[in-house]
Amino acid sequence: MFKRLLAALFALIAASAFAAVDVNKASQAELESIKGIGPAIAGKMLDERKKSPFKDWTDMVTRVKGVGDGNAAKFSTEGLTVNGQTYNKSAAAPATAKPADKPAATADKPAAAADKPAKAEDKAAATKADEKADKKAAKKAEKAEKAAKADAAASATPAAKK
Repeated sequence: MFKRLLAALFALIAASAFAAVDVNKASQAELESIKGIGPAIAGKMLDERKKSPFKDWTDMVTRVKGVGDGNAAKFSTEGLTVNGQTYNKSAAAPATAKPADKPAATADKPAAAADKPAKAEDKAAATKADEKADKKAAKKAEKAEKAAKADAAASATPAAKK
C-alpha cells in the first residue's frame, strides 16, 4: 500500500515537471496545449519570439497583444513559463507603472485632494457619478409622486361615493 502511494506521488511530481511549457522554447502546438491559448495568441507569441526571446513575463505581456495580467496569470497556472519562471504579478509590474491610489483620508488626516484642483479625468468621473445620482433621485421622486397620487385617488373615491 505504501509503495503504491509513493509511486503515485512520484508519478504526479514527474507529470507536473513535464507539464511546464516555456514560451521561448515551445512550438505552436505546445503553446496551444495550454488552456486559453488558441492559434491566434500562439501565433502572436511565436511572431514576437522571432524578433527576440522574451526576457520575462513583463516583456511578454507588453509585446503580445491580447495577453494582459489576467491572461498571464491564467496561462501560468495552466503551465506556461517564461524562462522557467511562473507569473508573479508583483514581479511582472513594469517599472513605469502608475503609482497606486492614495489611501482614503482618515479622521486624523484630512484629504489633501480637497485643497488641490481635480484632474480632468476625476472631474469626468465625478460628473458621471453625479448624473447617475441625479437620475436615481429623479426616479425616486417620480415613484413618490405616483404613490402620492394613488393615495389621493384612493382617498377621494370613497368620499365621492358618500
